[in-house]
Amino acid sequence: MSLTTELTTESSWAVAGGTLSVHTHASKTVGGEMRFAVFTPPQAAKGPVPVLWYLSGLTCSWANVMEKSGIQHAAAKHGILIVAPDTSPRGDQVADDEAYDLGQGAGFYLTATESPWAPHFAMDQYIQNELPPIIGEHFKADLNRQGITGHSMGGHGALTLHLKNPKHYQSVSAFSPIACPSQVPWGQKAFTAYLGDDKSTWANYDAAQLVAARPSAATLLIDTGDADQFLEEQLTPAAFVAACESAGQAVNYRMQPGYDHSYYFVSSFIEDHLAHHAAVLNAR
Repeated sequence: MSLTTELTTESSWAVAGGTLSVHTHASKTVGGEMRFAVFTPPQAAKGPVPVLWYLSGLTCSWANVMEKSGIQHAAAKHGILIVAPDTSPRGDQVADDEAYDLGQGAGFYLTATESPWAPHFAMDQYIQNELPPIIGEHFKADLNRQGITGHSMGGHGALTLHLKNPKHYQSVSAFSPIACPSQVPWGQKAFTAYLGDDKSTWANYDAAQLVAARPSAATLLIDTGDADQFLEEQLTPAAFVAACESAGQAVNYRMQPGYDHSYYFVSSFIEDHLAHHAAVLNAR
């Protein structure tokens, strides 16, 4: 079978018995070159394995989780392929902002409708529709078994993409997610810029509002640190958990004492999250 999407492999390393590789391709969805990383576990030598999407947070790229979290060791233990997309389109032709929480590095996993963002910012469509077939073409990936997780802005993306596509992502978890973005400064700034002032359009990208309208059959695993500097102003996990309880959404919410918002926190609980996904995906 001929491959329909050309990938350029930028780097490749042996790690944890598998392979970490970084690739670029021309994306039709965002109208430019995109970069992503894949960890292929050793079990893929025997056939297709489940896929876990890891969505990173503000200012981040594929490198943060792959270099700082130790996710490869947990993924190798459970036989799960990890895909880490970038957080936004990038390049000279792509609109940007001087602030760290808007523009390149801050795509918020949505489809922008406002100028100057609309031509390129469609990260939810890119991750949901364009990238999975590419992963299926080029890697030993079982696309019938997919989960999704992420950190901070990426936790927001993981929750919203799962709640809108529960059959596509059968398992879900999040580290320190921006769970009620319509109610906090990060989300309000981004949504106003990308989506406009009509707040009714924001609901499609707000996990608290989505879970109230359409809870899923999955159990959500969410970890947050009680020393997280963004806890009360930007993350508001209590409001999201309350929305889950009201909607009948199963959620395992854990407040971890002493942990902050960093990848020291993520690396401390990444094994728990991989085990959570493996219990669902390896049972299918």
